[in-house]
Amino acid sequence: KKVYKHIETWRNRPIEGEFPYLYLDGIVLKRSWAGEIKNVSVLVAIGVDQDGYRKILGVQEGHKEDRSGWSGFLEHLKARGLRGVRLVISDACMGLIESVADYYPDADWQRCKVHFYRNVFSHVPRNKTRQVAAMLKAIHAQEHREAAQDKANRVVEELRRMRLGKAADLVEAKI
Repeated sequence: KKVYKHIETWRNRPIEGEFPYLYLDGIVLKRSWAGEIKNVSVLVAIGVDQDGYRKILGVQEGHKEDRSGWSGFLEHLKARGLRGVRLVISDACMGLIESVADYYPDADWQRCKVHFYRNVFSHVPRNKTRQVAAMLKAIHAQEHREAAQDKANRVVEELRRMRLGKAADLVEAKI
């Protein structure tokens, strides 16, 4: 009971300052409740302030990773003072993207590259994962958009040559 009081104080504290970058993600954990094990979603928001420092802005348990869960979480963050959001980085959860548009309509959205990599790796044999990871990282390491697009085209060709068509299709869809 003593710990929960501090957690609730932290969860409801005002959010001060602007956070131009907002990372959103949800994880599903197992929780024991009245002797029963159930899955529970935990939604997390990490902001990057104008000086480039990361800060955990909020954590909320019990909501699903759907539009209503994300809307409730974003409403809570906004009510606590979250402002200045220019870019939201997350997975491609449709409910999340729609909720962001409702609460931060001026913010752009970007797919998290870690989630994208995981989607690509799900179509890659385990013994080829490191090679494909290096190829994907090479795309993101380019200094200019045009160079990144050229590199991505070459990666798609190489993935097809390696007979990894579904992985190639995912990369090609993002070009």
